[in-house]
Amino acid sequence: MGRVNLIVAALLMLSAISLVTSRYQSRQLFVELGRDQAQARDLETNWRRLQLERAELARNARVDAIARDGLKMISIVPDRTLYVNQAPVSAAGGAQ
Repeated sequence: MGRVNLIVAALLMLSAISLVTSRYQSRQLFVELGRDQAQARDLETNWRRLQLERAELARNARVDAIARDGLKMISIVPDRTLYVNQAPVSAAGGAQ
C-alpha cells in the first residue's frame, strides 16, 4: 500500500508541475498576444496616416502649384502649340 501511495503522490506532483507550467505558458502567450495586438493597431494607424499623406501629395492643386512654381511650367495655349503632320503610310507600299 505504501508503494501505491508513493506512485500516486509522484503522479500528483507531476500533474501539479504540469499545471503550473501550462498556466505560466498561457500567461506568456496572453502577454505576447497583447503586444502583437498593440503593434497591429500601431501599424493600422500608420497605414491610415500614409494613405492620407499620399492623397494629400497627389492632390491636383498641389501638383499644379509645384509645376507652376517649382518647374516654371505654363498652361498650353493654342497659339504656342505646334502640330506635326505625318505623311500617311500606304498599305500597298509596305506589303511587298
